[in-house]
Amino acid sequence: MQFEVWAPEADSVVLEAADVRCAMERDAGREGWWTAGAEASDGDRYGFRVDDGPLLPDPRSRRQPDGPDGPSAVVDQEAYAWREAWAGRRLNRAVLYELHVGTYTPEGTFDAAAARLGHLAELGVTHVSLMPVCPFPGVNGWGYEGVSLWAVHEPYGGPEGLKRFVDTAHGLGLGVILDVVHNHLGPSGNHLPAFGPYFTDTHHTPWGAAVNLDAPGSDEVRAFLLGSALAWLRDYRLDGLRLDAVHALADTRALTFLEELSAAVDALAVEVGRPLGLIAESDLCDPRTTTPRPAGGLGLHAQWNDDFHHALHTALTGESQGYYADFARAPLAALAKTVTSGFFHNGTFSSFRGRTHGRPVDVTRTPAHRFVGYAQTHDQIGNRALGDRLAASLPPGLQACAAALVLTGPFTPMLFMGEEWGARTPWQFFTDHTDPELAEAVRNGRRREFGAHGWDQEEIPDPQDPATRDRSCLDWSEPGREPHARLLAWYRELIALRRTLPDLHDPDLASVKTAFDEDARWLAYRRGDLRIAVNLADGPAAIPLGSGRHRRAGGRVLAAWEPVEAPGADGFLHLPPESCVVLADD
Repeated sequence: MQFEVWAPEADSVVLEAADVRCAMERDAGREGWWTAGAEASDGDRYGFRVDDGPLLPDPRSRRQPDGPDGPSAVVDQEAYAWREAWAGRRLNRAVLYELHVGTYTPEGTFDAAAARLGHLAELGVTHVSLMPVCPFPGVNGWGYEGVSLWAVHEPYGGPEGLKRFVDTAHGLGLGVILDVVHNHLGPSGNHLPAFGPYFTDTHHTPWGAAVNLDAPGSDEVRAFLLGSALAWLRDYRLDGLRLDAVHALADTRALTFLEELSAAVDALAVEVGRPLGLIAESDLCDPRTTTPRPAGGLGLHAQWNDDFHHALHTALTGESQGYYADFARAPLAALAKTVTSGFFHNGTFSSFRGRTHGRPVDVTRTPAHRFVGYAQTHDQIGNRALGDRLAASLPPGLQACAAALVLTGPFTPMLFMGEEWGARTPWQFFTDHTDPELAEAVRNGRRREFGAHGWDQEEIPDPQDPATRDRSCLDWSEPGREPHARLLAWYRELIALRRTLPDLHDPDLASVKTAFDEDARWLAYRRGDLRIAVNLADGPAAIPLGSGRHRRAGGRVLAAWEPVEAPGADGFLHLPPESCVVLADD
């Protein structure tokens, strides 16, 4: 087989494959590339020596059986016999479910997770959104410190394990989206700098030197990242990618990397004959992220909406620290603005940032499904000092209200694993760094960070302690007992309504009408012929549905957390404390 590697500054490159060692030759047709042919088959180890240096794994390695510091292994992508024919699933009527392979089950493998996918099919979600699966040193971690961007973490099950997972998901009607990280690589096991200018000091990020998207050599770096993204979608039959923190991609070129990526993915979708999606994580509050390329945007298909989360979180919890401060002044007003305008920060002043932030959304042209709405994510739970979920502090009624706002709202809903039954297990920050100095630095850094916010440093879980990961695993006995079973049934009921009622996946943001009372702590909104109301107060609420002579009586109760009657002749809905309802007009 033919081996190749980009090493533009090297004087020599040697291939070691199986029992073969041979000098590679420069590729006359591609500057900076080296090639060599050698006998090798599936599973054979190989690597490269640059200028007589140590044996290094292939930057485009498909498998790292001994971890990111070991040799690469040849992978025959045609060897897996796919069981399921799959036509794909679009994002415009999706319900997403964020899942971390390493803690979804105690075993922490693709196969163990696949065995639990029937739960998600019964729940009614449409897509599993996997957190990153690229290799990193050790066994356990969130995945955002991956270093081999074309390979699959071996402890999870490697390439074959991922294919079995995707195959099983597709057989149950579930699409699979993968979280990929292009803005940085992990601090340990990253060998890319030995090959070429994959990073640049022109820009700096929270993780150090930036990935090189616009300095000399960036054409090949972009091709490396594009090739990786397309390989995930093509070789593993994934349905889309979630792009981590795109606001941290330092890119000053006229044609941005994200535009190139969206064009390439759209072309691949045509080639493979099924829809493929790109979902951005961005804190810019910029509608151009998902504006089509011909209209001057980046052409991504959806973006996470942290404004919706922050408004919802402050309304539920009353928290006001950090970035919640912008929303805590009037959380229901912030929530109402977000579900009708797309963003809360659309050019408004952000006290957290000390400046104006965001850009207005043209709600007449931007479909609501381009925003992903959620009450909980891996970040919003795991970046808390103790990794506590909403279930740790909210009663079931308020959790039910959160579910109603996410699942009947205008945005594409997303759940975080275990949320659907109010999991009591935390989801904490855990690592498995094999470098003792790095492990100690991460441990002390986290303690200092939260100590500065008033926490007792001894209370902060040790990321390196295996017990921290173990505590974060879901407890699969919970869904079968109360109060978890009731909440799970509520999630199923709401997802079923979303699937069957066209008004709940209407993309027209301009048609969403809201009303709220900040002091009484209720919010209601209309979506077509449906009215949704939540009462976050610890006392009953009398909610006027409509105003004056337009106030509506009657209606059918489609779903309610607590027993409730349709509005009477006075047009008021009387909603019990910490409760919610979905009504349909007669």
